[in-house]
Amino acid sequence: MIDTNILSVEKQGRHRYYTFASPDIANIVESFAGLISTHKEFKKIKTPKLNNFTFARTCYDHLAGKAGVKITNSLVEHKIIKIQKKDYEVTEYGKKWFLEIDLNVDAIKTKKRCFAYQCLDWSERKHHIAGALGASLLEKLIEKDWFRKKQNSRELIITSKGKMELKNRLNLEI
Repeated sequence: MIDTNILSVEKQGRHRYYTFASPDIANIVESFAGLISTHKEFKKIKTPKLNNFTFARTCYDHLAGKAGVKITNSLVEHKIIKIQKKDYEVTEYGKKWFLEIDLNVDAIKTKKRCFAYQCLDWSERKHHIAGALGASLLEKLIEKDWFRKKQNSRELIITSKGKMELKNRLNLEI
């Protein structure tokens, strides 16, 4: 199905996530969905329940969960970053925005790792920002006490200061 461009696959570590290769294919398959029986034995695939861990956590060294996805989407909506295939690129406006929170994008680009790419969030099934920029952003959010790490866990806690700053800077309610 991949070879015939019906499905595309996104590799994320040892996991593989499959999606329809185009909106046209998705529309065709969706039209068949009306034929599926809704009797008791039919089980819909459920997303994980929202809890503190699925809300905000680290994914390796960057922010993930509902909070990570919402922040990433807001950065895109405000034209701070833009999507370039599977990567993110910081706009000129974005460079200024990141400097306002003490992140120098040009310095981050000199790090010997991928700058900014899309990382598929397992609980949200949407992308958040990873790479050197994602790691630097999370480090800065913790340094500024917008988020705190929960001891012995990947879970993150958003502070009241963080909620206020995200509202002021990105018009984002978390």
